[in-house]
Amino acid sequence: MNSHAGADVRSGGPDDGDFDVREALNFAWRQWKFILGVAALAILLGAIDISRQTPLYTASAQLLLEPNKARSLSGQDIQADMQLDAATIESQVAVIKSTALLRRVVDKEKLVNDPEFGAGASAGSGGIFTSIKNFFNREPQEETQRPVMPDGRLESLPPEVIGTIGNLQGVVDVSRAGEALVLNIAFTSADPRKAARLANAVADAYVVDKLDARFEAAKSASNWLSDRLVDLREQLRASEEAVAKYRADNNLPLAGSADVSLSQEQLAQLNGHLVAARAETAEKKARLELLQRAQANGGNISALPDVMNSGAIADLRRQENDITRQEADLRARYSDRYPAVVNLRAQLSDIHRAIGAEITRLTTGIANEYALAQARQTAVEKTLRDATGQSDIDSTKLITLRELERTAAVNKSLFENFLARAKVTSEESTFEAKDARVISPAQPPNIPSSPKTQQIMIAAALLGLMAGVGGAYLLEMLNAGFTTPRQVEDLLDVPLLASISKMEARDLTVDGQTLSIPSYPMVKPLSRFSEAIRSLRNAVQMSDVDKPPKVLQVTSTIPGEGKTTICITMAVSAAQSGQRVLLIDCDLRHPSTSRHFKADAAAGLVDYLVGGTELSQIVVYDESLRLWVIPAGAKTQNPPDLLGSEKLKTLLDALRQKFDLVLIDTPPMGPVLDPLIVSNMVDKVIYVVRWAATAREMIQHSIQRLSGHRKVAGVVFNYVIDAQAQKYGKYAYSYYYGGRYYKKYYSE
Repeated sequence: MNSHAGADVRSGGPDDGDFDVREALNFAWRQWKFILGVAALAILLGAIDISRQTPLYTASAQLLLEPNKARSLSGQDIQADMQLDAATIESQVAVIKSTALLRRVVDKEKLVNDPEFGAGASAGSGGIFTSIKNFFNREPQEETQRPVMPDGRLESLPPEVIGTIGNLQGVVDVSRAGEALVLNIAFTSADPRKAARLANAVADAYVVDKLDARFEAAKSASNWLSDRLVDLREQLRASEEAVAKYRADNNLPLAGSADVSLSQEQLAQLNGHLVAARAETAEKKARLELLQRAQANGGNISALPDVMNSGAIADLRRQENDITRQEADLRARYSDRYPAVVNLRAQLSDIHRAIGAEITRLTTGIANEYALAQARQTAVEKTLRDATGQSDIDSTKLITLRELERTAAVNKSLFENFLARAKVTSEESTFEAKDARVISPAQPPNIPSSPKTQQIMIAAALLGLMAGVGGAYLLEMLNAGFTTPRQVEDLLDVPLLASISKMEARDLTVDGQTLSIPSYPMVKPLSRFSEAIRSLRNAVQMSDVDKPPKVLQVTSTIPGEGKTTICITMAVSAAQSGQRVLLIDCDLRHPSTSRHFKADAAAGLVDYLVGGTELSQIVVYDESLRLWVIPAGAKTQNPPDLLGSEKLKTLLDALRQKFDLVLIDTPPMGPVLDPLIVSNMVDKVIYVVRWAATAREMIQHSIQRLSGHRKVAGVVFNYVIDAQAQKYGKYAYSYYYGGRYYKKYYSE
C-alpha cells in the first residue's frame, strides 16, 4: 500500500474552464471499464439490430435527358425543346416519383397483390438505429395524390392501389448523376432480381410518359388549329365578299390586265415613285419662288444658297475681292484718275456683269428643273392611274376599296399560315420524338445495400463511447466526496496537508504480529505511512513559519473518518522525533483516545475542569510511546460548557509552556458544537476528511464555520485507496513515493 503526502500539491492542470489533457486521461483511466462496458453493450445492440434486419438490395437504372432535335419537314415544332436546367431536372425527378407514373408500374407489374409492396404488405423492421433515425426525421404524412384524367377530373383509385403506390414511393430513389444530364433511378427490394426489374419498369414508364405527353400536346394543338381554321376561313370569305360588294355598289370596274399583272409590291413601288416625284417638284418650286421673290424685291440674290453654291460665281467673287483690294491700295497713293485705278474699275465692271449673267443662267436653270419635275410627276401619276384603271374614280372610293382589299389579303395570308401549321402538327402527332432514353438498364445486385453492417457497427461503437463517457461523467458528478487536492483547494480554499493511505490488516502485520496503526511508525519508521505522517507534521509547522503552532486540534465532519487515529499517530511520530508531546482527549461524548490508552475509567479532563483533581493526577505517561496523555475522565451532561470554560483556556496556556506539541482530539463538527468551541483556544486546526466518502457540502459548511477564526491549517485525506487514487493523477498524490524513486532513498 502507498502512503504519501500531498501538502500544497496540485494536480498541475490548467485553470478552470480550460481543457486539461492530463485530467482527461486520468478520467479515462478511472472509468475505462464502465466506458468500455457501455460501448460493448452498444455494439452488442448494433449486432442484434443487424441480425434482425432483412437484407435489402438496390438496383439502379440510368436515364439520359436530352432535348428533342428532330424536326418536321417544315422545320417547325409544335412543342418547344425542354431547357435542361437544375429546376427542370428537379421537376423530372418529381415526375418519376409521382403517383400517375408509379400507377403505370403498379398496373404493368401487377404489384397490388405483391407480398412485399402490396397494400397489405408489412413495412418490416428496419432495426433499432433505423427506427431512431425515422423517429427524429419523421414528417407529417401527406395524402397520396390522385392522377388527373385528360378532361381535368381526378381519377378515383382503389385504396389498395393507393397503398401500393405509397409503398413504391418509399423505396424509389431518384437522383442526378453529378452535373450530367443523367438521372439514377434506384429501387430497393429484398429480391435482387425484383429490384432490377422494377427499376427498369420505372425507367420505361418515364420514357413512355414523355412520349404520351408529347403526343397529347401535339394532338391538343392540332385540335385547336382545326377549330381556328374554321373561323379564319369564314373571315376570309367575308372579307372577299366585302370587296366584291363594294365594287358592285360603287360601279367600280374590275381591274384590267394591268391590275392583274401588277402585284401589291409593284403598286407600292409606283406609289413610292409618285411620292418622290411630288417631293422633288415641291422642292424645285420652292427654290424658284425664293429666287423670284429676291429679284422682285431687289434683295441680295448672291446670298441665296444656289448662288453661293455656284463654282463660277465663287471664282468671280474671289477675283472681285482681289481687284477691290488692289484698287484700295492704289487709291491710297494716287487719285481716282490714275490710269491703273481706272483700269481696275473697268475690270470690276466686267466682273459684275459676268456675275449677273451667271445668276440669270442659274435662275433659268432652276425654272427648267421645276418644269421637268412637274412633267415627271405628271407622268408618274398617269402611269399609276393607267395601271389601276382608276383614272376617273373618286379618290375616297379608291382608298376604301384598297382598305377592303388589304383586309382580304391579310385574312388570306393568315389562313394559309394556319393551314400549313395544322398540317405540321398533324405530322408531329404521329412522329415518335424522344426526350429521354435508358442508357444503362438495371442489373440484379450481388451485394445487399442494407443493412450497412460497417456503418451500423461504427455508429454503435461511437454512440456507446459517447454514452459511456457521459454516464461516467455523471457518476463522477454524483460522487459526493473529495478525491483530488485540486478539489480541496478550489472548493474549500485550504491546502491539502497530507494523504494517508488505508491500512489493511496485511499491511499492519509484521513478523506475524498485527500492529496498531499508531504504533506502526515506531516499528516501521522508514515506511511510506510513516513518511506521510512526518510530512503532515511538517506541513502543519510550515502553515505559520513565523509562529509555528504548538497547540493543534484534530477534528472531522462526521464519525468514522479516522481523526482519532490520525491524532494519536501524529503524537507518536512527534514523540519518536524527540519532542515532548501531550495528547488531550476532548471528545467527552465518545472518548476514543482514552479507550485506546485504556484510560477511559481513569480521572481525566472532566474531573480537572469540575474541580477536586490536580493536573498531575490526570496526566498519564505512556513509556512505550514516550508521550503524555490526558484522558476524557468522568461522564458529563454538559460538554460545551466545560470545554468553553476559562479554566480549560488557562490549562492550555500552561501546557503550551511545558510541551513542544499539544494535540487535542475533539468530536466531529457535524453532530456537535464542541470542536468550534475548542478551536477558539488552539493555534491551528487539522481537518480530517475520509477520501471519496464524506459529502463535499458538509465539509465545506464545517470548514466555513471554522475558517471564521482562520485557524484551519489544512485538510488531511484519510483512508485513501491507492489503487483508485492513482487514477486521479499520478503526481497529484506524490505517487513517486511508491515507485523506484522512493525505494532509491528509503528501505525498510
